[in-house]
Amino acid sequence: MIEFEIPKPIVMNNTALETVAINMMRPVSRYFDEHEHEIPWDYINFMHMAMRATGAGSLAPTERKKKEGEEEKERPRLGYQSLAHMLEMLAWGDCGMYLVTPGGGLGAAAVEAAGTPEQKEKFLKRFRGEKPVFGAMAMTEPQAGSDTSAIRTTAVLDPATNEWILNGEKIFVTAGHKSLCESDGLVVVWATIDPSAGRAGMRAFVVEARTPGVTVSKLEHKLGIRASDTASVVLQDARVPFDHLLGSAEVVREPTTKGFKGAMATFDATRPLVAATAIGVARAALEMLKEMLAKQGVTIRYGLPRQKLTTVEREVIDMEAMLRSAWLLVIKSVWMADNRLPNSKEASMAKLRAGDVVTKITQRAVELMGPLGYSREYLLEKWFRDAKISDIYEGTGQINRLIVARHVLGYTGRDLR
Repeated sequence: MIEFEIPKPIVMNNTALETVAINMMRPVSRYFDEHEHEIPWDYINFMHMAMRATGAGSLAPTERKKKEGEEEKERPRLGYQSLAHMLEMLAWGDCGMYLVTPGGGLGAAAVEAAGTPEQKEKFLKRFRGEKPVFGAMAMTEPQAGSDTSAIRTTAVLDPATNEWILNGEKIFVTAGHKSLCESDGLVVVWATIDPSAGRAGMRAFVVEARTPGVTVSKLEHKLGIRASDTASVVLQDARVPFDHLLGSAEVVREPTTKGFKGAMATFDATRPLVAATAIGVARAALEMLKEMLAKQGVTIRYGLPRQKLTTVEREVIDMEAMLRSAWLLVIKSVWMADNRLPNSKEASMAKLRAGDVVTKITQRAVELMGPLGYSREYLLEKWFRDAKISDIYEGTGQINRLIVARHVLGYTGRDLR
């Protein structure tokens, strides 16, 4: 069953993370927003050492090894639940800086979702090394957008060398530059091994840093999350070993295929975590709004009938209710992930709701504070800019609405597009 009391290990971790957020993130939040593409190495190195000391080593959840004679059900799995609390707190500190936290990121999540045990051991151990290492996932293309079946990046097997040759271009790759140029990281590239097969031909390939033929061609200048690099990556006759393909090379032409399911399994794991970061940004904005209102003599009178409250009081209470409802959806979806339950619908619900909520709360906080909210003197306007990405990456709000509708109505992707 889902329990609403936060487990003690997570409470202790949250206390430490709050200290990091207050002392290492908030003081430099404005600086790295205004100095886009400058890398916050002090934060990165500290977090890397801290995660190594605690055994975390990566933002990707890992299985705790069972001791000899230990019962399988001795303690609950808390991997994704711990991550959700962790990322919510770090995003509360600064969403852009959270995205440069060292670890496997989406790349490691893709390996966890679609890789073999041997591949997980081979590729994920690098994130537990002495130096900070980053991982990324490259799926979006200039002509494809949210339509994953339109991917044109190709992977062709060279029988002479038993290597895959990748050609194509990927855009909006979060942490792409740090993964390929600033560390011994990796990028999981989605490509097609059979363009005529549509989604059935989609496969994920692990491309390591400094692979010949792989170039970071551009760094985006963005509205928000400016501390995080968002890169374009070009692959020109890039060769990767055969066993860098995650899953099987066999193409099975079925409506729901293993290649496409691998991509979706990655999103089922990561969408609730993106939702958690949205909650962190929304909570930061709402807390600051209440503090600023209190300084102006406005208090929220809980418990009164709604008709006796002021407009501002009603709006704040409504925002608190929205925030709580979104967080509960996150908790349910990560609990399901930890318990190996299918959570595609719940993951999309959490991502969709959180993206809506953070956009509405940050926008209204700016509006309610008027010139102070719009001023760069406070972080409200920055959080407003940071918020919008939560409704876009890891599947736009429109895509997640489609996914939820298909689950609720019992339609396939072909039936409802």
